[in-house]
Amino acid sequence: MKKYPIYMGLLVMFIISIGCESHKEEKHEERTFQVTNPIYKDTSITKEYVCQVHSIRNIELRAMEKGYLQEIKVDEGQKVQKGQMMFQIMPNIYQAELQKAKAENDAASIEYQNTKLLADNQVVSPNELALAKANFEKSKAEVKLAETHLGFTNIKAPFDGIMDHLHVREGSMLEEGELLTTLSDNSQMWVYFNVPEAEYLDYIMSAKKEEKKEVSLLMANNKKFNQNGIVETIEGEFNNETGNIAFRATFPNPDGILRHGETGTVLMKTALNHALLIPQKATFEVLDKHFVFVVDQDNVVRQREVKVGAELSNLFEVTQGLEENDKVLLEGIRLVKDGQKIKFELEKADDVLAHLDIYAE
Repeated sequence: MKKYPIYMGLLVMFIISIGCESHKEEKHEERTFQVTNPIYKDTSITKEYVCQVHSIRNIELRAMEKGYLQEIKVDEGQKVQKGQMMFQIMPNIYQAELQKAKAENDAASIEYQNTKLLADNQVVSPNELALAKANFEKSKAEVKLAETHLGFTNIKAPFDGIMDHLHVREGSMLEEGELLTTLSDNSQMWVYFNVPEAEYLDYIMSAKKEEKKEVSLLMANNKKFNQNGIVETIEGEFNNETGNIAFRATFPNPDGILRHGETGTVLMKTALNHALLIPQKATFEVLDKHFVFVVDQDNVVRQREVKVGAELSNLFEVTQGLEENDKVLLEGIRLVKDGQKIKFELEKADDVLAHLDIYAE
């Protein structure tokens, strides 16, 4: 019975010694790192630009005559048709002026006819006839002017659109030129966005500059608008303060989703030809500079700075610092140090890209 504790102690010591030896063996096991090459690809990048959305027509409706606002025939946010009555200014004064002008025109007409009859019989001189005719023409012009003033009391929609906020109420005393509301034609929208000078030059000097560029719109709710737009115009001058120039894209708006004054982000795809690409995870940053580990001919890793151009999803375009035949450490960059010799496996660049969430062709 006394032997059992001795046997148990020896068994425990044996198991511990085996565990220690296996731990030492694991500790000495050499790790194999994954390495890949940079690769040249034709691809595209999507650039984002903050934008302002404007109606293709957005105007202010103002009173052309002074007077009391007798009636408002539309409501805020209402869709109106071209020619639809919107506001009625009390017309009494202008109706009276029209009647007066018509009466004076009738009198001038009679005077002209009488003078013409006398002139035909050589009773009055030709000058008197000319004066009577001039008075008659003047009275006709005054009738047209009175009709125009009366017409200004009926304010109609100049085009199909959506009415904005009312700035006046029924019964208000209006002054000439006073703002009543604004009207927006949202059938198409103009979207303005600013492009840096370098990107403008790339755009304007591209081989496809004669083709109109198609863009998409990311709305404020982070969802894409259901219609694509076309870049149609570029402003004539750069902003000296920002170094940008304004582009304008036109978007159809059949469902009326977009409204004047909205904001969003224009997404514009740009071709990236023969770009040298590496996975973003193969890089690390030190003081805003990008670095990679390159494996030399002696299997030693060397830290190297690279210049990054365009940024794609999970990829960087390298403009300086790497060649296509360089071996770049793909994973485990935090587990090695500069000058360390490693064991590695080289993965084909195409296979690496195939497992990344990217678009490359």
